Amino acid sequence: MSSADGGRVRPGFRHGGGTVKGFVHKDQFPRPNLNDSLEGEIQAFLTDEDQLHTYDDLTKVNPVTPTTVLKCLQARYNARVFYTHAGCTLVALNPFQPIPDLYSVDVMKEYHCAPQPQELKPHIFIVAEEAYRNVQGQLEPVNQSLVVSGESGAGKTWTSRCLMKYYATVAASSSVVKSQDIVGRIERRVLDSNPIMEAFGNACTLRNNNSSRFGKYIQLQLDRSQLLVGASVQTYLLEKTRVACQPANERNFHIYYQMIKGATDEQRKDWKMPCGQHFVWLPNAEKTVEEDCFHETVEAMVHLGINAERQREIFRILAGILQLGNVNFSPSTDESQPYFLQRAAELFSIPTEELQLALRVRTLKAGKQSVLKPCSQTECSMRRDCLAKVIYAQLFEWLVAFINNSICADKSMWCNFIGILDVYGFECFQLNNLEQLCINYANEKLQQHFVAHYLRAQQEEYVSEGLQWSFVKYQDNQSCLDLIEGSTVSVFSLLNEESRLNRASDCKMFRVRLEKELCDNVNISWDKFSKVPHFTVAHYAGKVNYQIQGMVEKNKDPVPPELNSLLQKSDNSLLHQIFTDKETDNMTSKGLSKVTVVSKFKNSLESLMKILHTTTPHYTRCIKPNHDCKPLTFKKEEVIMQLEACGIVETIHISAAGFPIRIPFTSFLQRYGLIAKYSNFQSESDCASKYTLSLCPFMDKFVLTLLAFVSQLDLLEDQRNKILSQCAFVIQCCWLRYQRRRRQARRKSATLIQAAVRSWLVRKQVQRWNRAATVIQDTWRKWKALLKSLAEAELDDAKDLEEENVPELNPVIRERGSVQLSTLQEPVTVRGWPMGLALASAPSITVSLTATGFQKMMSVMASLNLPSRRGEYKVEPNQYTQGLASIRAQPKGSVKLHYQRSPLLYADRQPDLKSEVTGFNEILLEKTL
Repeated sequence: MSSADGGRVRPGFRHGGGTVKGFVHKDQFPRPNLNDSLEGEIQAFLTDEDQLHTYDDLTKVNPVTPTTVLKCLQARYNARVFYTHAGCTLVALNPFQPIPDLYSVDVMKEYHCAPQPQELKPHIFIVAEEAYRNVQGQLEPVNQSLVVSGESGAGKTWTSRCLMKYYATVAASSSVVKSQDIVGRIERRVLDSNPIMEAFGNACTLRNNNSSRFGKYIQLQLDRSQLLVGASVQTYLLEKTRVACQPANERNFHIYYQMIKGATDEQRKDWKMPCGQHFVWLPNAEKTVEEDCFHETVEAMVHLGINAERQREIFRILAGILQLGNVNFSPSTDESQPYFLQRAAELFSIPTEELQLALRVRTLKAGKQSVLKPCSQTECSMRRDCLAKVIYAQLFEWLVAFINNSICADKSMWCNFIGILDVYGFECFQLNNLEQLCINYANEKLQQHFVAHYLRAQQEEYVSEGLQWSFVKYQDNQSCLDLIEGSTVSVFSLLNEESRLNRASDCKMFRVRLEKELCDNVNISWDKFSKVPHFTVAHYAGKVNYQIQGMVEKNKDPVPPELNSLLQKSDNSLLHQIFTDKETDNMTSKGLSKVTVVSKFKNSLESLMKILHTTTPHYTRCIKPNHDCKPLTFKKEEVIMQLEACGIVETIHISAAGFPIRIPFTSFLQRYGLIAKYSNFQSESDCASKYTLSLCPFMDKFVLTLLAFVSQLDLLEDQRNKILSQCAFVIQCCWLRYQRRRRQARRKSATLIQAAVRSWLVRKQVQRWNRAATVIQDTWRKWKALLKSLAEAELDDAKDLEEENVPELNPVIRERGSVQLSTLQEPVTVRGWPMGLALASAPSITVSLTATGFQKMMSVMASLNLPSRRGEYKVEPNQYTQGLASIRAQPKGSVKLHYQRSPLLYADRQPDLKSEVTGFNEILLEKTL
């Protein structure tokens, strides 16, 4: 089936489906008296009142009547259950007191992680999660809108705040490490935009302590991973008249009371606001509300990037507006008059004389000449109020633009959005003017969107598809919209014509014209006996009387050019900037028709409705249990009026009798075709024509099988999730196998590289060792050769031996290797050494030494200590006591040494420096063998 909602998944599923016959239309039962006894089915249903609070979905109520719906809501409210499903709509009752742990982070995670959030208790987080999953599931249209509606004080602002906190929590990037420097995170900046806009745009009224005096549509921008990357804010019709005119028992905007109660002494001195000073434009300053938190507003400004100097300029402008409100105009001289005017001029950083002149004198242009005309007391007050309103309105627009620049992401970074609409609720006061007319017109547009999107579109779809359906009547507010904004003749068109006339407005003449042009419309009426000109409009939520006095002037919204020129000369850089930019905008639109307040508001509201029509809407109806804002107080008369006004009963009728699941055929095939293995579509345009014939037998059998189950969509989603899980498992296996193979290849490559590097290092080390060994060997050989040369140089030459007349040795002595000594005059000690011979203290001695068997003989002699034959000489080994003397040294006496083989070749002992040998040059010989 095709559908206007593009396949939206409904939050509350009921048992069964198909059509329900014989239910009662709205026009067939009058509104019952709540005090009368209940009869028939109603009485049977309400018999067990203890179980009424268990109906978490009002489509389960049988029969569906205003009384049964009201009783169920009252029972749930008394049980402190404040959310209830009503088909496609969530009904939220305002408890008017904080409820612990109802909106905590743990509760957010519980609804976000639940496989089927609809199975949990009704909550605003179910609506938020449904929209978020629609974006994840790419259900057409992908973009979502959360429409929060209700009258003033029903809890719309609080609900919108909870929705933003939810998305800032669940749509935040889990990969981002939460550090102390959290200022730059987009989630924090998006949440910080709320305190600033509420401080500058909300006020305490008779019906609500935190009433939004402007409308806003916040687009939460999501990337392809459904992560929050930015946001943008669009505002509608700020009630700037509240700056200079506050209704009885109401307050000005929150920011002024925050400044009075939270400023330091230094700030008060800078703002010229001493303690105890009374301000005309700050009524009910003694009343304290929860929103009077100056520190929170300043902290939000810091997080959004508004530095201290810019904050000082903002607060000085606000203080100047308050001082301007104390300025009175009278013919007599007032000493306090220049005092407040001077303070205002100083805070605005403009000359006092020029400010006074701009307020008191009007410049008229007659051709090329300018004429100065003094203003009356009333005109001066109007110019003062106009100055205050235009400054505050421009400052508010600058704040919104600054917030958007701070939190808005580039178009390339996001692809989808979830919009949260929070507009002023339906208002009806004793005195209603242009502001209330625009506010109620906006609520009419939202109600019409709900009617066209759900109440009308669903039933027309059932009829067009040939389903058996009994049409449910509902209250259509299209005639009221035609009265207000009609293209031919309407209240807005007549008001714009009156505003564009270059003349003073006459409220009585305007009333006469309204009666003449709009007398055929049943939604407008007049009290002919009333002395105050007014007209009454029958809105969907009730009748409202609008005062005509001052409506035309407010629609013109004139700003004297003298005031604009004066503010452009301000030394306050912010004030100079915003009014210079405004003058630039006026220059670009020069030559166009003058834009009135209602024209501008109508155009902006129409652009909003175009956005809503391209998104999947989710409705939340906020109900105000009592008009006194008392905690846990439920007044049936007031609640039943709201239920009937917003069409809750009709919504329940259609949801209970209709089909809760409606998905276009092409979208159904694209989403669930993979179950039957027919998901490979070439394109969405030709999928129906290509596969309709082949799938018809399967789809008929499949649909008939599914009708036997309670929740068809749950079965489809579960089966689809199983198939997707299997596909994801296969992909994971392939990916893990690929990664494992890749790791093994890398490990093998790393092993080869490591082995090659190690072998190269070993080769280099061995080469270094070989070069070092070669150097050591060469050095050692050179050293050996040097020692050898030194030893050879110490030996006697053969020529010296030939010159000496040495007697021949006895053969026996030669053979035995003995020593033959000549006769000495005195006893001489002869010491033998295996490697050499030392003689000391000998006068003229001749020693003959044979080399035959020298080594053997010297070894024997080294081990003996023999006396001489005659007892005059002895032979002792001298390895450890004596050294070896040079044979070329000249002793005191004449010594001759003859040998056949040099003993120095076998020397391996260091000569003793303490030797008794004197007169010889001692040398050190190292081992040469």
